[in-house]
Amino acid sequence: MRAAQSSLRLLAGDAKAPRRRVVVALDVPDRTVTLQVDAEHEHAAALGAVALTEPLLLAKAAAVHADADDAEVRDDVAAAVEAVAAADAGDEDARFTVDGAEDHELLWYAVQEISGLLA
Repeated sequence: MRAAQSSLRLLAGDAKAPRRRVVVALDVPDRTVTLQVDAEHEHAAALGAVALTEPLLLAKAAAVHADADDAEVRDDVAAAVEAVAAADAGDEDARFTVDGAEDHELLWYAVQEISGLLA
């Protein structure tokens, strides 16, 4: 869920990107991950943020989770992208809009299906 919310922030930074959330799941050794956020001092939206200490190959991905095409057509994700900054700042109406994107469950894809997702 946190990764899907974070993808909204990435989409907000790229107006040309399709309005679909994408999360790549990887199994990585603990030594390759560092926590980016001190939960006591950072905004709740950043909880669970991590950085990888070394590059990883996409071939090492365990799965990909992405919105179905209808999420883009129905504009729920696009509306959430537009509202995410205001939601992070505490706007309850914007939070409601961002939460609306969560009504679209991310679909699970095997790594062999990544090329089809990119097409």
